[in-house]
Amino acid sequence: MSFRIIGTGSAVPSKIVTNDDLSGMMETNDEWIRTRVGVEERRIATTESTADLAYEAAAKALEMSGVSADAIDLIIVATITSDRICPTTAGMVQARLGASCPAFDISSACSGFLFAMETAAGFFARGTAKRALIIGAERISKIIDWKDRSTAVIFGDGAGAAVLEAGNSYLCSEICTMGGDDVIKIPAFGGTSPFTEIEKEEPVIFMEGQETFKFAVGAFVNHITGMAEKAGIAIGDIDHIIPHQANERIIRMAARRLKLPDDKFVMNIDRFGNTAAASVPIALDERNRSGRIKPGDLVAMVAFGGGLSSAGCIMRW
Repeated sequence: MSFRIIGTGSAVPSKIVTNDDLSGMMETNDEWIRTRVGVEERRIATTESTADLAYEAAAKALEMSGVSADAIDLIIVATITSDRICPTTAGMVQARLGASCPAFDISSACSGFLFAMETAAGFFARGTAKRALIIGAERISKIIDWKDRSTAVIFGDGAGAAVLEAGNSYLCSEICTMGGDDVIKIPAFGGTSPFTEIEKEEPVIFMEGQETFKFAVGAFVNHITGMAEKAGIAIGDIDHIIPHQANERIIRMAARRLKLPDDKFVMNIDRFGNTAAASVPIALDERNRSGRIKPGDLVAMVAFGGGLSSAGCIMRW
């Protein structure tokens, strides 16, 4: 027994920051950003916390599903920008929803939502959950060096959620970790211990752009190819591919290598930027609410990011 998705939701901050806005803060311009990344604007939290965004996305997903919060058996939030170390973002969402079930966070950067889905699959397989709420939520703006144009122009804030119910739609999945911090790293707060001899680093995103690009394209293509083989389908049979919104050029290059038309790929990076673990579920919710996903369609999701981590799944809608 696996699961099926019966509801999706998403939430983004109200403040829109355009490329022209950023050009007044650093040495960049609209054309440079659009050409290299594909972002035209992004949503940046001002008063919204990570938990606020997660809760709003969760509430919308529950509303679509028709499931009440007290019927949820499990809540998992994927995030690298929790408001607090304790309580967890999942715990904060649980309290606000009025749910009474196990709730915890997981961290695997931009692949986090798909790692969370795979974690939930284990609960369904054991029969310990009949319904689960899975959320990807990020306030990436708080860990950005706003003077570094190589990272500041890419990211945005937001959250996406899905309500899962026992079923057999989760056909296959892959998760992968290639440890190391030489390509992407985000140092944690260095602490206040007067005894530490460890050098403290600024807790902002450091990223080697070219290496990240190569890893992402390879992970994208390899996951889609490998999962199609496992599911016993042709790559062309996949109706919708929902990729992590890291960079428009990554998605288009992967599409060419897979020999698939652009219209099979969901892209919203132009409006939201890279929202890390929230990226895939926001794109999934947009595609779902558009009415384009029909019963029986094959939906592939794929993500890649810090860790280095990557993940994918194929579902029959």
